[in-house]
Amino acid sequence: MKKLIALSLTMMLSVSLAACGSADNSDKQADSPSNSATDDSTTNTASDDAVNDNTSASDADDSSSAADSDMAYVKDKGSLVVGITNFEPMDYQDADGNWIGFDADMAKAFAESLGVTADFVEIDWDNKVFELEGKTIDCVWNGMTLTDEVTSAMECSKAYCNNAQVVIVSEDQADLYQDVESLKELNFAVEAGSAGEAQAKANNFSYTPVQQQSAALMEVAAGTADAAIIDSLMAAAMVGDGTGYADLTYTVGLNNEEYGVGFRKGSDLAAALNDFFAASYADGSMTQCAETYGVQAAVVEQ
Repeated sequence: MKKLIALSLTMMLSVSLAACGSADNSDKQADSPSNSATDDSTTNTASDDAVNDNTSASDADDSSSAADSDMAYVKDKGSLVVGITNFEPMDYQDADGNWIGFDADMAKAFAESLGVTADFVEIDWDNKVFELEGKTIDCVWNGMTLTDEVTSAMECSKAYCNNAQVVIVSEDQADLYQDVESLKELNFAVEAGSAGEAQAKANNFSYTPVQQQSAALMEVAAGTADAAIIDSLMAAAMVGDGTGYADLTYTVGLNNEEYGVGFRKGSDLAAALNDFFAASYADGSMTQCAETYGVQAAVVEQ
């Protein structure tokens, strides 16, 4: 009997020691190199994910910048859409309906330098900013005066032409209107939203807004307006002997101003155009183009 009890105690002690051994091994395995490697792997994976997230965010920023680039937008669609009005000698149509003029020809050359074509769209001048923001046009290139209103609403190029606003009257009455004071009783026709309208307001003239400067000339020729205020470059090309308005002439100059090209606010095309102007002035092509249309004296050095 005593032998049986001793044997049983021996067996129980062996089982207990085996169990203790298993527990010790489990603790050692928990601290083993293989488990440490697993922890390191998890940490590295989390670190890699963070790097990938940062890279993705950077790529997204680059993609957003590309999407915001007007130059990329224009190159992608293959055309530079130019907002204009019928304004000789800057933008007007030849006998075949093609748009020509100093501005039109320079716009074509700039578009070519970008690897795209220039498409011309006639716009309501008073809505030029809305046309830009709505992306129906990419720029306004039409003898546009660089007023505070324009430069605050658009990304503008440097000035490329000098200009002035001048008064147009019938030639047989020109002697009567040689200063600002003599103009106070006249009824003017001016292009809506133009520098001419700004001068009419500044001088407290009575005026009727029309859609284009050419329409203002028609009003004076028809006798429905006493006078018009238009750009001096247009006046030199369109009124007087040898023009379609031989019975009209220009008298009083109201100001001095400069032309620039307008793009959407923040557009990278404005800087590209400044570089193009500098290069074309340096190689003589800008002056040569201006000579074609008789505006070389107005060109601003770049």
